[in-house]
Amino acid sequence: MGSKYKLLDWIKDELSAYEFDSVLDGFSGSGAVSYLFKSMGKTVFSNDFLHMSYTFAKATCENNDQILDNEDLEILLDMELEAPDFIQKTFKDIFYTEDELLFLDKVSNNIKRLDNPYKESLAKAAIIRSCLKKQPRGVFTISGNMDKYNDGRRDLRLSLQEHFREQIEIYNSIIFSNNKNNIAFNGDIYQFNEEFYSPDLVYLDPPYVPRSDDNCYVKRYHFIEGLSKYWENEEIDYSTKVHKIKKKYTPFSYRRTAIEAFDTMFEKFRKSIIVLSYSSNGYPDLETLVDILGKYKTNIEIKRKDHKYHFGNHKKVSRSKVEEYLIIGS
Repeated sequence: MGSKYKLLDWIKDELSAYEFDSVLDGFSGSGAVSYLFKSMGKTVFSNDFLHMSYTFAKATCENNDQILDNEDLEILLDMELEAPDFIQKTFKDIFYTEDELLFLDKVSNNIKRLDNPYKESLAKAAIIRSCLKKQPRGVFTISGNMDKYNDGRRDLRLSLQEHFREQIEIYNSIIFSNNKNNIAFNGDIYQFNEEFYSPDLVYLDPPYVPRSDDNCYVKRYHFIEGLSKYWENEEIDYSTKVHKIKKKYTPFSYRRTAIEAFDTMFEKFRKSIIVLSYSSNGYPDLETLVDILGKYKTNIEIKRKDHKYHFGNHKKVSRSKVEEYLIIGS
């Protein structure tokens, strides 16, 4: 949800006119934009308050040279070693088969045996992607009998173990060094030390109040957010059918706090080039955001592009058609 993967060429083209050597991707999400900046040869600071997003960025952006070799794969796929059964007990008859839940418990335990933070992040990213691809519609708001969602597609036919092996190969193939000291952070954007790191450009793609539906990432991805840290320090709501974790607060998701949140953020990064990635279906509207940014930047440009988002398998809904903006203050 909200990934800018299909907009990367546009983002790259529009930002090529600006001079910057270092960049903060403040809400990294899938990690696609952080990876783009890395491929552009920039020093990248990638931040998100979701642990799964931090995992993606550490695996592909901060990591310059570590891959998972055959010996690592043997460790990861060791199904004989004793392991906790938390996933099997907690998500029985909710997501996946009993064998698949057992596999997730075993792999999660084996990841810790790699004893290398980048290899651990790679393995976590691979198992997260495997779960996403195996789950119908790629979200964790539905549970139980999934037969009605099974349209025969390959992702649903493959086992989790087959997905995992495949995803490891894919992740291994994209690891490279851009000869920069890139860093992944798992924190609140307001706690980022902009004085110490001094990013030349700050790219901001926060969650925002939509005009319809909701934009809660935890609601849709609670299972893989929990999986990324084996639910450590997460509060599970067992009263919910899918055993969601507690929603993480962000002021950008509420009308009563969103405007102040943008104002505070723009002020914080006023010394950098500010690039706000935004959409026409969000609140506050474009005019309001330009007015707020204008308090801290004298030169503001607006780049526009028609775009269509896919919401699971609901790609025909009207809210998927938007105008995408890059609001640039320099």
